[in-house]
Amino acid sequence: MNSNLPIGIFDSGVGGLTVYRALHERLPSEHFVYLGDTARVPYGTKSLSTVERYAIENAKFLEAHGIKLLVVACNTASALALPAIRDAVGVRVNGVIDPGARAATSIAAGRKIGIIATEATVQSGAYANAIARINPLIEVIERACPLFVPLAEEGWAETEVARAVAEQYLADLRSKDIGAVVLGCTHYPIWRDLIGEIIGTEVPLIDSGDAAAREVQTLLESSDVASAKPERDMRERQLCDDLDHFYVTDAAERFAKVAERFLGTAPSVLEAVEVWGHDELRTY
Repeated sequence: MNSNLPIGIFDSGVGGLTVYRALHERLPSEHFVYLGDTARVPYGTKSLSTVERYAIENAKFLEAHGIKLLVVACNTASALALPAIRDAVGVRVNGVIDPGARAATSIAAGRKIGIIATEATVQSGAYANAIARINPLIEVIERACPLFVPLAEEGWAETEVARAVAEQYLADLRSKDIGAVVLGCTHYPIWRDLIGEIIGTEVPLIDSGDAAAREVQTLLESSDVASAKPERDMRERQLCDDLDHFYVTDAAERFAKVAERFLGTAPSVLEAVEVWGHDELRTY
């Protein structure tokens, strides 16, 4: 890995911006290349073979743009396609499933762990399997919460509609003696406060994106490939500034609007591309 190269991030859409934020906050000296596959979102309802194909195309696109490390921010792609991605590209690939599982297992201390995620991630059993590899005695309770994604993107995560939906999905978790809950979708950190109110503020919520960012930070430092730029000079760098490059496969204007909703600012550099042909279309 070349320390001067950026870190690549891809997601099926805008949710991976929460992972971008976590990485940006932990690694202010790094710069990032982000790809949102907005033409083919959502991944959560796609088959294994389709998710693998999309994920490999995304990974190869970012690799071709020169990155030192790839972070698969999409939980569905991390759950279904990580081995295929690693076989397809020549850079280190980090997902979000294993870091989230490790963080939850450490905090839960043997108690039950709740997983809330998309239907595809729940059906894959990826988090349950990852937790079982660490501690097979821990009971895992999983809930699919598909409506959290569109409601977050529409800016409805703090409405009464959102509260009613969250109560329907999560109310029964209050009685399960849970030691931690994993936010197993990149959109779900937007719901953190409401989720905490419903399941109990004493239950730790594990942001798998933030857990992945911590592990990326450790990897870069231990491999001596962290950015050579002095952190003191980069500490005030803003989210989405012109050092970070954002690509989408469709709907750039909508992506910019949702990015501003999620992050408080829109990307300075945003391009629409076709990842299957690597043909850059236009800059916004």
